[in-house]
Amino acid sequence: MSEPTGEMIVYRTDDGRTEIQLRAVDGTVWLTQAEIATLFDTQVPNINKHISSILSDREQGEATISSQEIVRQEGARQVRRTVQVYNLEMILAIGYRVRSTRAVQFRQWATTVLREYLVKGFALNDERLKQPGGHDYFDELLARIRDIRASEKRFYQKVRDLFAQTSVDYDGTTELARTFFATIQNKLVYAVTGHTAAELIVARADPETPNMGLTNWGGSRVRKSDVTVSKNYLNGSEIDELNRLTTMFLDFAEDRTRRRQQIRMAEWMTQADRFLDFNERQVLGNAGRISQTDMQKIAHERFDDFDSQRRARELAEADREAAEEFAALEAEARRLLIEGPDDDEQQ
Repeated sequence: MSEPTGEMIVYRTDDGRTEIQLRAVDGTVWLTQAEIATLFDTQVPNINKHISSILSDREQGEATISSQEIVRQEGARQVRRTVQVYNLEMILAIGYRVRSTRAVQFRQWATTVLREYLVKGFALNDERLKQPGGHDYFDELLARIRDIRASEKRFYQKVRDLFAQTSVDYDGTTELARTFFATIQNKLVYAVTGHTAAELIVARADPETPNMGLTNWGGSRVRKSDVTVSKNYLNGSEIDELNRLTTMFLDFAEDRTRRRQQIRMAEWMTQADRFLDFNERQVLGNAGRISQTDMQKIAHERFDDFDSQRRARELAEADREAAEEFAALEAEARRLLIEGPDDDEQQ
């Protein structure tokens, strides 16, 4: 496999002298023999001996071993090498055979914290959060949870699940159910910005500005699918406010679910307005000035304009780089004609 692109997990030894970077890929982590030797405070020949023994005893199979291409800077050159890497099952098997304090410590960490992370996607130190010392990361954790919970896919899923339980007339195939999520979302966005989601996108999508006016997007560059997501245009304080408001509303709806208070779908619109009014927020009383269809048409047209300008800039940059490389080659050719090749080149 090529150099992995999974989530980076940092493991620090209890003595604080060593830090190992483990990259989670497909539900496991991979390390080279040299990294395993550093992790367990031993030598590479010792690790190699244990791996051979483990394979010979059939404790682990060849599936725990893979090849990874790595790129390393050596002087002025980038050198590609292929090395063998070993997954968590093999690393733990080696850890049981290496008699060192570090091996014991890593096994304990891997079978608790790391396993939880690989399965759930997160791991929490509950006791540390209950008894903070030094820098308190609890507020940061809450902010990140709010951001995840308020993401459009998560919000839609939660709203769908909650109102399926609390609304006596819920039907996922009806027009009311299909527009319900968009209406609730519009009310929350309007409470924060004074615009519906469609109005906000049309007001802020600008092909003449960097990244078309977006402040958030997935991947390394703005794509067409990004420009019709209202949250992508919010600034930091607006995102924080929307996340807080969304989380509060979901808690409000979930509380009604737990108390089995069932009402009709249309009545949930009134409940949403009551919730916003109680929290002293602007309440949206209509569908807004711009429809979803019109917004998508406008945003996509602006993206096409933005993308054309971006492609032109990238082409001009590529031409400039090519011209610079050609000029450098011409200069080197002239130098060789005048001075002749270096001694190293003659040899």
